Amino acid sequence: MNDTFTRFESPVGSVHAGHGDIHYHSYTTGGFAQQKAGRSPRRIADDQLRRLRQRFVAPKGMGEARRLLAEHSTVFLDGPQGSGRTAAARVLLYELPQGDGIFRELLPGDHEEVALTDTGLVGAGDRLLLDLAEADLAGWRTIRRDLSALRKAVQEQQAHLVVVMPKDGPLESDLQLYRAEISQPPAQEVFRRHLRLHHIPHEEYLQSAPAFAEFLDAQRSMEEIADFAERVRRARTAHRPPDDFAGWCEQARDARKTWRQEVARLVTDRREASQRALLFTTAMLHDAHADVIHHATALLLRTLKAPRDTVHLLEDKDLAERLTEISASAGPDGHVRFDKLGFDAAVRVHFWDHMPDLRARLSSWADRTAELVDRHLTADLRRELVRRLAEQYLRTGKWRELAALADEWSANPANPVRPAAAIHALSCGLESKQYGGNFRELILTWCRDKQLAGDLAGVLLRVCTEVIAPTHPDQAMVRLHHLARRERGATPALDALCDLVATSSRLRRRMLDRLTRHSSASTPDARLFLRVCDPAPLTDPGSSPRALMDENYVQGCVTTGWREVFFQLPQAHWHPYAKRWLHTASDAGNRRDLLLDLLVDATDRNGVHLAALYSVARAAEPTASGGSACGVATTDRLLQKISAAQGLRPTAASSRPAPPRGTTP
Repeated sequence: MNDTFTRFESPVGSVHAGHGDIHYHSYTTGGFAQQKAGRSPRRIADDQLRRLRQRFVAPKGMGEARRLLAEHSTVFLDGPQGSGRTAAARVLLYELPQGDGIFRELLPGDHEEVALTDTGLVGAGDRLLLDLAEADLAGWRTIRRDLSALRKAVQEQQAHLVVVMPKDGPLESDLQLYRAEISQPPAQEVFRRHLRLHHIPHEEYLQSAPAFAEFLDAQRSMEEIADFAERVRRARTAHRPPDDFAGWCEQARDARKTWRQEVARLVTDRREASQRALLFTTAMLHDAHADVIHHATALLLRTLKAPRDTVHLLEDKDLAERLTEISASAGPDGHVRFDKLGFDAAVRVHFWDHMPDLRARLSSWADRTAELVDRHLTADLRRELVRRLAEQYLRTGKWRELAALADEWSANPANPVRPAAAIHALSCGLESKQYGGNFRELILTWCRDKQLAGDLAGVLLRVCTEVIAPTHPDQAMVRLHHLARRERGATPALDALCDLVATSSRLRRRMLDRLTRHSSASTPDARLFLRVCDPAPLTDPGSSPRALMDENYVQGCVTTGWREVFFQLPQAHWHPYAKRWLHTASDAGNRRDLLLDLLVDATDRNGVHLAALYSVARAAEPTASGGSACGVATTDRLLQKISAAQGLRPTAASSRPAPPRGTTP
């Protein structure tokens, strides 16, 4: 079985042989396996939180929550369902000063997550979210027992914790001090904030809108209000009459209907294959340009092997007439939309639910449609097509089938659009509240055991760094570790792993533990250790009270790791890393002896390894950052430690003796 992935030197791209411009939208993989993710997980998480903050309207009680979090490092958020507790929790953590720590969600009960009482759970300056809004009272009772230990760790690490309480969840008297109750913010202000972010001028949405007032008559959750604002935006874009704010709100209100009966009647009345193909295509590519709709409809008919129409092209119905038959039309911008807002979603549901035998072919059509070369087929439209398809799989509980489809797209790197589609499909699964855990578990299995055919390695790398890591960095670290173990040649997964552990001292400690926890690490882990065990961050405390290197446990990991390096890898491989270690020792002040001791202890008094270490030190002298004299002093100090390890008398530094015994010069 081929269980490694290597560099692809020649990227494959689309060929454009017709007239007009070709718009290529970042789908080139360049060999996905050789690329690492473009942005750090910390940056992605902060960007997501920043966007949330932009559309957030502070509820009553938010000020008290901020005060408690600032003074006590912990706040328990309580409030009615739909009040936006989880969003408020994320905003509270985003508003904190950005230090060395990272944002992460705790997942109590997940078999991969350490217990809330584990001393290694909290990193220095971490911003922790414990979202228990959907927890049952039994689960909440179990978690409450561990909250005191968690709070203590948070305080010791100068971290911050926001706990979103479940509905009607009791709280012990000693924790009531840290409880803040929020209420739902003004619905109209939330609605207007979303409209502003949709770039709708205020002079438009300040007009009277009876449909919106009717919508607000019922108690609406923050999510429902956001959805309503999105539908208003879509109605405004469609330019359907009545084309004013009141009319957009009417259409947004009506779009809350399921339209199921209307769609069923339309499908019953339109029995020709060409009509139904156009209906489904318009639903899947809703708001696409008419050219895309036309070509994708023809492709669907070919995919379904429908008989060709023998009518002469000039005698056939034009696209405008055919769209009218399915209650759709092209707007002034040439983009096709149904006459009723929200009708597209109902059509997708109808075809998926009532024509199950077509599902496999519809998925194949979506794949081939994404590969079409058309200047109107943008990256966003391709992504939306995959999202709409994934939505149907997840809605009907077919998450395994969606994962298999992503696997199929990953395995065929002939067209760079397919790996991108696989990333979008897996992202939809990972972001699903119901099936996110299933996808994380599946991706763990793939990273560890699955044959990495085609561009699957690159796809897994992207979803680990860009989707999993921003909220669950520990789980992303484990998956990247498995990928990095299997690399040959290029090391994009190892690069991403090093970037991830660089965001948190806690993650670096955990990674060192993973690499050295067994008495005899594998050769791949010995190679990975050299990259992860970078002496510079290990000796830099940052904003923490002490550096990682000052911890006895980390020192043990370092010694174990270097021992495996010396005994498993050739000197040519570890030479540059040892040289960097010695350079760091030269600048480490009172930690110089510690760094040298760890290297010498790792040799287990093996003369060959001690001599090799000494030769590296001699070679490193001229390039020491403090000058060659500083390098010489470090070498002399190392020699004293080598002599002591071999039971020899310390030799005068000025004599510059031959290499340690048991070796050849």
